[in-house]
Amino acid sequence: MNDKSKAPSFLALVDENKELSLDNFQGSYLVIYFYPKDKTSGCTIESQNFRDYKNKFSKKNCKIVGVSRDSIKSHKSFIEKESLNFPLLSDPDETMCNAYGVMKEKSMYGRKYMGIERSTFLISPDGSLIKEWRGVKVPGHVEEVYEFLSGL
Repeated sequence: MNDKSKAPSFLALVDENKELSLDNFQGSYLVIYFYPKDKTSGCTIESQNFRDYKNKFSKKNCKIVGVSRDSIKSHKSFIEKESLNFPLLSDPDETMCNAYGVMKEKSMYGRKYMGIERSTFLISPDGSLIKEWRGVKVPGHVEEVYEFLSGL
């Protein structure tokens, strides 16, 4: 992605009374990772990995935000259970998911449904989309994102 396109703006709930937008992160790098569901095995491991790397990302002036369609209540429970040290945004109507193009047709037990394709986006301090990872496999992913950021 060399065209330095603007990242899709967003406004999403982080708790009952507080929203976050892309503008809240102006002046910092931002990792936005989309994941299918709170408290499922892959999503838990990915979130734990971002949690464990948060200080390294912070030293590179980079903030982290997770996004799924789960409710704020579900996010709060997930954050508490896993001691997550960054916000999770609730996107139940898929506005942010659609803006970033992460909704894909999936299949489980022969049943087709729409779900979030595990994806990560790196946004520059000026709001440009620097890099995207789609169809993410959890093992080694957070390290790969960090290595890329470190090379900027």
